[in-house]
Amino acid sequence: MTSLLLRNTRPMGAAATDIAILDGRFAATGTPLPEGAEVIDCEGAILAPGLVEAHTHLDKSLLGLPWYRNEVGPRLIDKIENERAVKVSLGLHPQVQSERQALLSVSKGTTHIRSHVDVDTEHGLAGIEGVAETRARLAGIVDIEIVAFPQSGMMIRPGTAELMDAALSAGADVVGGLDPCGIDRDPKAHLDIVFALAAKHGKPVDIHLHERDALGAFSMELILERTKALGMEGLVTVSHAFCLGMADRAAAAALTEALAEARVHIITTAPASTAVPAVKELAAAGVLTGAGSDGIRDTWGPYGNADMLERAMLIGLRNNLRRDDELALAFDICTRGGAAIMALPGYGLAPGDRADAVLLTGETLAEAIVTRAPRPLVVKGGRVVARDGAALRPAP
Repeated sequence: MTSLLLRNTRPMGAAATDIAILDGRFAATGTPLPEGAEVIDCEGAILAPGLVEAHTHLDKSLLGLPWYRNEVGPRLIDKIENERAVKVSLGLHPQVQSERQALLSVSKGTTHIRSHVDVDTEHGLAGIEGVAETRARLAGIVDIEIVAFPQSGMMIRPGTAELMDAALSAGADVVGGLDPCGIDRDPKAHLDIVFALAAKHGKPVDIHLHERDALGAFSMELILERTKALGMEGLVTVSHAFCLGMADRAAAAALTEALAEARVHIITTAPASTAVPAVKELAAAGVLTGAGSDGIRDTWGPYGNADMLERAMLIGLRNNLRRDDELALAFDICTRGGAAIMALPGYGLAPGDRADAVLLTGETLAEAIVTRAPRPLVVKGGRVVARDGAALRPAP
Protein backbone atom coordinates (compact mmCIF):
# COMPACT_ATOMS: atom_id res chain seq x y z
CA MET A 1 0.00 0.00 0.00
CA THR A 2 1.39 3.43 -0.95
CA SER A 3 0.58 6.47 1.20
CA LEU A 4 2.05 9.90 0.61
CA LEU A 5 1.22 13.50 1.46
CA LEU A 6 2.38 16.20 -0.94
CA ARG A 7 2.37 19.44 1.05
CA ASN A 8 2.29 22.92 -0.46
CA THR A 9 1.85 21.98 -4.11
CA ARG A 10 -0.10 23.78 -6.83
CA PRO A 11 -2.20 21.44 -9.00
CA MET A 12 -1.78 22.63 -12.60
CA GLY A 13 -0.51 25.96 -11.27
CA ALA A 14 -3.52 26.73 -9.06
CA ALA A 15 -3.37 27.85 -5.43
CA ALA A 16 -1.15 25.86 -3.09
CA THR A 17 -2.73 22.97 -1.22
CA ASP A 18 -1.95 19.59 0.28
CA ILE A 19 -2.57 16.50 -1.87
CA ALA A 20 -2.95 13.08 -0.27
CA ILE A 21 -2.21 9.77 -1.98
CA LEU A 22 -3.66 6.57 -0.56
CA ASP A 23 -3.19 3.07 -1.99
CA GLY A 24 -1.58 4.50 -5.11
CA ARG A 25 -4.42 6.91 -5.94
CA PHE A 26 -5.17 10.54 -5.25
CA ALA A 27 -7.45 10.87 -2.25
CA ALA A 28 -10.25 13.33 -1.56
CA THR A 29 -9.44 16.40 0.52
CA GLY A 30 -9.45 15.55 4.22
CA THR A 31 -8.87 11.83 3.75
CA PRO A 32 -6.86 10.56 6.76
CA LEU A 33 -3.60 8.81 5.93
CA PRO A 34 -2.18 5.93 7.96
CA GLU A 35 0.33 6.72 10.65
CA GLY A 36 3.83 6.93 9.28
CA ALA A 37 2.83 8.05 5.76
CA GLU A 38 5.63 9.91 4.02
CA VAL A 39 5.24 13.70 3.87
CA ILE A 40 7.01 15.70 1.16
CA ASP A 41 7.17 19.49 1.14
CA CYS A 42 6.76 20.48 -2.53
CA GLU A 43 7.73 24.11 -1.83
CA GLY A 44 5.05 25.53 -4.09
CA ALA A 45 5.98 23.48 -7.16
CA ILE A 46 3.32 22.79 -9.78
CA LEU A 47 1.77 19.32 -9.63
CA ALA A 48 0.81 17.88 -13.03
CA PRO A 49 -0.23 14.44 -14.20
CA GLY A 50 2.68 12.42 -15.54
CA LEU A 51 3.98 13.39 -18.97
CA VAL A 52 3.02 11.04 -21.78
CA GLU A 53 5.57 9.98 -24.42
CA ALA A 54 3.11 8.82 -27.08
CA HIS A 55 5.52 8.15 -29.95
CA THR A 56 9.06 6.86 -29.62
CA HIS A 57 11.27 3.89 -30.56
CA LEU A 58 12.74 2.37 -27.41
CA ASP A 59 14.34 -0.58 -29.18
CA LYS A 60 16.89 1.39 -31.19
CA SER A 61 18.27 4.24 -29.11
CA LEU A 62 22.07 4.43 -28.97
CA LEU A 63 22.11 5.93 -25.46
CA GLY A 64 25.11 4.75 -23.46
CA LEU A 65 27.07 3.63 -26.53
CA PRO A 66 30.09 5.33 -28.12
CA TRP A 67 29.30 8.21 -30.46
CA TYR A 68 27.75 7.03 -33.72
CA ARG A 69 29.12 8.80 -36.80
CA ASN A 70 26.09 9.45 -38.99
CA GLU A 71 26.76 9.41 -42.74
CA VAL A 72 23.35 8.14 -43.86
CA GLY A 73 21.76 9.16 -47.17
CA PRO A 74 18.86 11.61 -47.29
CA ARG A 75 16.00 9.29 -48.27
CA LEU A 76 13.68 7.58 -45.81
CA ILE A 77 14.59 4.17 -47.23
CA ASP A 78 18.31 4.98 -46.76
CA LYS A 79 17.73 5.48 -43.04
CA ILE A 80 15.61 2.34 -42.73
CA GLU A 81 18.13 0.10 -44.48
CA ASN A 82 21.10 1.61 -42.64
CA GLU A 83 19.42 1.12 -39.28
CA ARG A 84 18.66 -2.54 -40.01
CA ALA A 85 22.36 -3.13 -40.80
CA VAL A 86 23.73 -1.11 -37.87
CA LYS A 87 21.69 -3.15 -35.39
CA VAL A 88 23.87 -6.08 -36.46
CA SER A 89 27.21 -4.27 -36.68
CA LEU A 90 26.79 -2.65 -33.24
CA GLY A 91 25.20 -5.70 -31.67
CA LEU A 92 22.36 -3.48 -30.47
CA HIS A 93 20.61 -5.03 -27.46
CA PRO A 94 16.94 -3.94 -27.54
CA GLN A 95 16.32 -4.72 -23.88
CA VAL A 96 19.30 -2.75 -22.57
CA GLN A 97 18.76 0.18 -24.93
CA SER A 98 15.04 0.37 -24.22
CA GLU A 99 15.61 0.36 -20.47
CA ARG A 100 18.17 3.15 -20.78
CA GLN A 101 15.79 5.35 -22.73
CA ALA A 102 12.77 4.52 -20.58
CA LEU A 103 14.62 5.51 -17.40
CA LEU A 104 15.75 8.75 -19.02
CA SER A 105 12.07 9.44 -19.74
CA VAL A 106 11.21 8.72 -16.11
CA SER A 107 13.82 11.22 -14.94
CA LYS A 108 12.07 13.89 -17.03
CA GLY A 109 8.63 13.16 -15.57
CA THR A 110 7.18 10.71 -18.07
CA THR A 111 4.96 8.01 -16.57
CA HIS A 112 3.61 6.41 -19.78
CA ILE A 113 5.33 5.52 -23.05
CA ARG A 114 4.01 4.25 -26.38
CA SER A 115 6.91 2.66 -28.26
CA HIS A 116 6.91 1.56 -31.89
CA VAL A 117 9.11 -1.54 -32.01
CA ASP A 118 10.55 -2.90 -35.27
CA VAL A 119 9.30 -6.18 -36.67
CA ASP A 120 11.11 -7.38 -39.79
CA THR A 121 12.36 -10.51 -41.49
CA GLU A 122 16.00 -9.86 -40.54
CA HIS A 123 15.56 -9.37 -36.79
CA GLY A 124 12.24 -11.13 -36.27
CA LEU A 125 10.70 -10.45 -32.86
CA ALA A 126 13.94 -9.59 -31.05
CA GLY A 127 12.89 -5.98 -30.55
CA ILE A 128 9.43 -6.94 -29.30
CA GLU A 129 10.92 -9.44 -26.85
CA GLY A 130 13.52 -6.95 -25.61
CA VAL A 131 11.07 -4.11 -24.99
CA ALA A 132 8.59 -6.54 -23.40
CA GLU A 133 11.34 -7.55 -20.96
CA THR A 134 12.01 -3.89 -20.17
CA ARG A 135 8.29 -3.35 -19.63
CA ALA A 136 8.30 -6.15 -17.05
CA ARG A 137 11.52 -4.94 -15.38
CA LEU A 138 10.19 -1.40 -15.02
CA ALA A 139 6.68 -2.30 -13.89
CA GLY A 140 5.68 0.18 -11.19
CA ILE A 141 8.19 2.73 -12.53
CA VAL A 142 6.78 3.49 -15.99
CA ASP A 143 4.04 1.93 -18.13
CA ILE A 144 5.13 0.91 -21.65
CA GLU A 145 2.74 0.23 -24.52
CA ILE A 146 4.21 -1.70 -27.47
CA VAL A 147 3.33 -1.08 -31.11
CA ALA A 148 4.28 -3.86 -33.54
CA PHE A 149 5.88 -1.71 -36.25
CA PRO A 150 6.80 -2.92 -39.78
CA GLN A 151 9.56 -0.31 -40.24
CA SER A 152 11.01 -2.03 -43.31
CA GLY A 153 7.63 -2.53 -44.99
CA MET A 154 5.38 -5.55 -45.37
CA MET A 155 4.56 -6.03 -49.03
CA ILE A 156 8.19 -5.51 -50.09
CA ARG A 157 9.41 -7.97 -47.44
CA PRO A 158 7.30 -11.15 -47.60
CA GLY A 159 6.92 -12.85 -44.25
CA THR A 160 6.65 -9.60 -42.28
CA ALA A 161 2.87 -9.80 -42.00
CA GLU A 162 3.18 -13.20 -40.36
CA LEU A 163 5.74 -11.81 -37.91
CA MET A 164 3.38 -8.92 -37.12
CA ASP A 165 0.69 -11.47 -36.32
CA ALA A 166 3.12 -13.32 -34.04
CA ALA A 167 4.14 -10.08 -32.31
CA LEU A 168 0.52 -9.28 -31.50
CA SER A 169 -0.03 -12.81 -30.21
CA ALA A 170 3.08 -12.37 -28.05
CA GLY A 171 1.70 -9.30 -26.29
CA ALA A 172 2.14 -6.24 -28.52
CA ASP A 173 -0.64 -3.77 -27.75
CA VAL A 174 -1.11 -1.88 -31.02
CA VAL A 175 -0.90 -2.64 -34.77
CA GLY A 176 1.55 -0.35 -36.54
CA GLY A 177 1.80 0.65 -40.17
CA LEU A 178 4.06 2.73 -42.37
CA ASP A 179 3.65 4.90 -45.49
CA PRO A 180 1.33 2.63 -47.51
CA CYS A 181 2.30 4.30 -50.78
CA GLY A 182 5.85 5.51 -50.22
CA ILE A 183 7.34 2.33 -48.72
CA ASP A 184 5.18 -0.64 -49.71
CA ARG A 185 3.83 1.00 -52.89
CA ASP A 186 0.64 -0.97 -52.47
CA PRO A 187 -1.62 1.03 -50.16
CA LYS A 188 -4.63 -1.24 -50.46
CA ALA A 189 -2.72 -4.40 -49.56
CA HIS A 190 -0.78 -2.69 -46.76
CA LEU A 191 -3.84 -1.23 -45.09
CA ASP A 192 -5.85 -4.42 -45.61
CA ILE A 193 -3.23 -6.30 -43.56
CA VAL A 194 -3.02 -3.61 -40.84
CA PHE A 195 -6.78 -3.48 -40.31
CA ALA A 196 -7.19 -7.25 -40.61
CA LEU A 197 -4.61 -7.75 -37.85
CA ALA A 198 -6.42 -5.16 -35.72
CA ALA A 199 -9.71 -7.01 -36.18
CA LYS A 200 -8.16 -10.41 -35.51
CA HIS A 201 -6.43 -9.36 -32.28
CA GLY A 202 -8.87 -6.69 -31.11
CA LYS A 203 -6.14 -4.04 -31.09
CA PRO A 204 -6.02 -0.33 -32.00
CA VAL A 205 -3.97 0.99 -34.92
CA ASP A 206 -1.16 3.58 -35.12
CA ILE A 207 0.24 4.29 -38.60
CA HIS A 208 3.37 6.31 -39.40
CA LEU A 209 2.46 8.64 -42.26
CA HIS A 210 5.47 10.60 -43.49
CA GLU A 211 3.97 11.02 -46.96
CA ARG A 212 3.49 14.68 -47.79
CA ASP A 213 0.96 16.77 -49.66
CA ALA A 214 -1.39 15.00 -52.09
CA LEU A 215 0.21 11.57 -51.65
CA GLY A 216 -0.19 11.73 -47.90
CA ALA A 217 -3.74 13.01 -48.26
CA PHE A 218 -4.55 10.02 -50.48
CA SER A 219 -3.21 7.58 -47.87
CA MET A 220 -5.04 9.47 -45.12
CA GLU A 221 -8.31 9.17 -47.03
CA LEU A 222 -7.80 5.41 -47.36
CA ILE A 223 -7.19 5.16 -43.61
CA LEU A 224 -10.33 7.19 -42.91
CA GLU A 225 -12.42 5.02 -45.24
CA ARG A 226 -11.33 1.81 -43.51
CA THR A 227 -11.80 3.31 -40.05
CA LYS A 228 -15.43 4.13 -40.74
CA ALA A 229 -16.22 1.02 -42.78
CA LEU A 230 -14.89 -1.26 -40.02
CA GLY A 231 -16.42 0.66 -37.12
CA MET A 232 -13.00 1.55 -35.67
CA GLU A 233 -13.79 5.16 -34.81
CA GLY A 234 -11.68 6.22 -31.83
CA LEU A 235 -9.25 3.32 -32.28
CA VAL A 236 -7.01 4.65 -35.07
CA THR A 237 -4.08 7.04 -34.79
CA VAL A 238 -1.96 8.61 -37.52
CA SER A 239 1.53 9.58 -36.40
CA HIS A 240 3.44 12.46 -38.01
CA ALA A 241 0.69 13.24 -40.57
CA PHE A 242 2.94 15.68 -42.42
CA CYS A 243 0.32 16.01 -45.14
CA LEU A 244 -1.80 18.09 -42.76
CA GLY A 245 0.84 20.78 -43.05
CA MET A 246 0.35 21.06 -46.82
CA ALA A 247 0.27 24.50 -48.47
CA ASP A 248 -3.30 23.91 -49.67
CA ARG A 249 -5.00 24.87 -46.41
CA ALA A 250 -8.49 24.23 -47.76
CA ALA A 251 -7.53 20.61 -48.49
CA ALA A 252 -5.93 20.31 -45.05
CA ALA A 253 -9.09 21.68 -43.43
CA ALA A 254 -11.21 19.09 -45.27
CA LEU A 255 -8.93 16.30 -44.00
CA THR A 256 -9.08 17.70 -40.48
CA GLU A 257 -12.88 17.72 -40.59
CA ALA A 258 -12.87 14.11 -41.80
CA LEU A 259 -10.47 13.14 -38.99
CA ALA A 260 -12.81 14.66 -36.44
CA GLU A 261 -15.83 12.87 -37.91
CA ALA A 262 -14.06 9.48 -37.89
CA ARG A 263 -12.43 10.17 -34.50
CA VAL A 264 -9.01 9.39 -35.92
CA HIS A 265 -6.27 10.76 -33.65
CA ILE A 266 -3.03 12.55 -34.54
CA ILE A 267 0.35 12.28 -32.85
CA THR A 268 2.92 14.91 -33.75
CA THR A 269 6.64 15.06 -33.05
CA ALA A 270 6.93 18.69 -34.27
CA PRO A 271 10.09 18.11 -36.34
CA ALA A 272 11.96 21.09 -37.74
CA SER A 273 12.54 19.62 -41.19
CA THR A 274 9.06 19.50 -42.72
CA ALA A 275 5.53 20.84 -42.54
CA VAL A 276 3.60 19.67 -39.50
CA PRO A 277 -0.04 19.42 -38.41
CA ALA A 278 -1.44 22.73 -37.13
CA VAL A 279 -2.35 21.85 -33.56
CA LYS A 280 -4.68 24.83 -33.01
CA GLU A 281 -6.71 23.81 -36.05
CA LEU A 282 -6.86 20.22 -34.82
CA ALA A 283 -7.98 21.35 -31.38
CA ALA A 284 -10.64 23.65 -32.82
CA ALA A 285 -12.01 20.75 -34.90
CA GLY A 286 -12.01 18.40 -31.93
CA VAL A 287 -9.25 16.10 -33.20
CA LEU A 288 -7.49 14.41 -30.30
CA THR A 289 -3.75 15.12 -30.51
CA GLY A 290 -0.77 13.66 -28.64
CA ALA A 291 2.97 14.03 -28.99
CA GLY A 292 6.22 12.12 -28.82
CA SER A 293 9.98 12.43 -29.17
CA ASP A 294 10.27 9.94 -32.06
CA GLY A 295 13.82 8.53 -32.23
CA ILE A 296 16.24 9.51 -29.46
CA ARG A 297 20.00 9.43 -30.16
CA ASP A 298 19.70 6.77 -32.86
CA THR A 299 21.01 6.07 -36.36
CA TRP A 300 18.48 8.50 -37.82
CA GLY A 301 19.80 11.50 -35.92
CA PRO A 302 21.82 12.59 -32.88
CA TYR A 303 19.07 14.57 -31.17
CA GLY A 304 16.56 13.91 -28.41
CA ASN A 305 16.62 13.86 -24.62
CA ALA A 306 13.24 12.23 -23.80
CA ASP A 307 11.92 15.45 -22.24
CA MET A 308 8.25 15.95 -23.07
CA LEU A 309 8.44 19.51 -21.72
CA GLU A 310 10.98 20.19 -24.46
CA ARG A 311 8.58 18.56 -26.92
CA ALA A 312 5.88 20.97 -25.74
CA MET A 313 8.31 23.81 -26.45
CA LEU A 314 9.00 22.43 -29.95
CA ILE A 315 5.27 22.15 -30.62
CA GLY A 316 5.01 25.78 -29.53
CA LEU A 317 7.82 26.88 -31.83
CA ARG A 318 6.51 24.99 -34.88
CA ASN A 319 2.98 26.31 -34.33
CA ASN A 320 3.87 29.87 -33.30
CA LEU A 321 2.32 29.39 -29.85
CA ARG A 322 3.25 32.43 -27.77
CA ARG A 323 0.43 33.17 -25.33
CA ASP A 324 0.20 31.35 -22.02
CA ASP A 325 -3.08 29.73 -23.03
CA GLU A 326 -1.47 28.52 -26.25
CA LEU A 327 1.40 26.97 -24.32
CA ALA A 328 -1.23 25.32 -22.12
CA LEU A 329 -2.47 23.63 -25.31
CA ALA A 330 1.05 22.35 -26.02
CA PHE A 331 1.24 20.98 -22.48
CA ASP A 332 -2.18 19.37 -22.85
CA ILE A 333 -0.99 17.60 -26.01
CA CYS A 334 2.01 16.19 -24.10
CA THR A 335 -0.16 14.97 -21.23
CA ARG A 336 -3.92 14.53 -21.53
CA GLY A 337 -3.89 14.16 -25.32
CA GLY A 338 -1.49 11.24 -25.34
CA ALA A 339 -3.22 9.70 -22.33
CA ALA A 340 -6.61 9.82 -24.08
CA ILE A 341 -5.19 8.32 -27.28
CA MET A 342 -3.66 5.49 -25.24
CA ALA A 343 -6.95 5.14 -23.32
CA LEU A 344 -5.14 5.31 -19.98
CA PRO A 345 -7.53 4.56 -17.10
CA GLY A 346 -7.66 6.97 -14.18
CA TYR A 347 -5.31 9.53 -15.69
CA GLY A 348 -5.36 12.93 -14.00
CA LEU A 349 -5.25 14.59 -10.61
CA ALA A 350 -8.83 14.07 -9.43
CA PRO A 351 -9.67 11.93 -6.38
CA GLY A 352 -9.56 8.30 -7.43
CA ASP A 353 -7.14 8.89 -10.31
CA ARG A 354 -3.89 6.93 -10.34
CA ALA A 355 -1.15 8.85 -8.56
CA ASP A 356 1.10 9.20 -11.62
CA ALA A 357 2.42 12.74 -11.42
CA VAL A 358 5.34 15.11 -11.75
CA LEU A 359 6.38 18.27 -9.93
CA LEU A 360 7.34 21.16 -12.20
CA THR A 361 9.33 24.27 -11.33
CA GLY A 362 7.81 27.58 -12.39
CA GLU A 363 5.15 30.12 -11.58
CA THR A 364 2.97 28.84 -14.41
CA LEU A 365 2.86 25.90 -16.82
CA ALA A 366 4.15 28.22 -19.53
CA GLU A 367 7.22 29.08 -17.44
CA ALA A 368 7.80 25.39 -16.71
CA ILE A 369 7.82 24.67 -20.46
CA VAL A 370 10.14 27.55 -21.22
CA THR A 371 12.68 26.90 -18.44
CA ARG A 372 12.45 23.09 -18.30
CA ALA A 373 14.17 22.89 -14.93
CA PRO A 374 15.02 19.42 -13.57
CA ARG A 375 11.91 17.76 -12.18
CA PRO A 376 11.98 17.85 -8.36
CA LEU A 377 9.81 14.73 -8.00
CA VAL A 378 8.19 12.05 -10.16
CA VAL A 379 5.59 9.74 -8.67
CA LYS A 380 4.26 6.52 -10.18
CA GLY A 381 1.35 4.78 -8.48
CA GLY A 382 2.06 6.86 -5.40
CA ARG A 383 5.70 5.78 -5.21
CA VAL A 384 8.57 8.20 -5.78
CA VAL A 385 10.52 7.03 -8.85
CA ALA A 386 12.70 10.09 -9.58
CA ARG A 387 14.07 13.06 -7.66
CA ASP A 388 15.85 16.20 -8.79
CA GLY A 389 16.05 15.14 -12.42
CA ALA A 390 17.35 11.60 -11.85
CA ALA A 391 15.56 8.27 -11.83
CA LEU A 392 16.01 6.37 -8.59
CA ARG A 393 16.68 3.15 -10.50
CA PRO A 394 20.11 3.19 -12.19
CA ALA A 395 20.27 2.56 -15.92
CA PRO A 396 22.01 -0.62 -17.16
